[in-house]
Amino acid sequence: MIDFEEELKKFHPSLEVDEFEDALRDNDITDLTDIMLEILHQDNPAQ
Repeated sequence: MIDFEEELKKFHPSLEVDEFEDALRDNDITDLTDIMLEILHQDNPAQ
């Protein structure tokens, strides 16, 4: 049987949307746009 009191002790709420956006923005993640820009700059270094 599930011990709800024990399960509640283990519970960690997920980030709210605003907190998640801030956490994601703080990470330096390469996305598809970054990759495409890098390819364009390799093909046309004058840009």
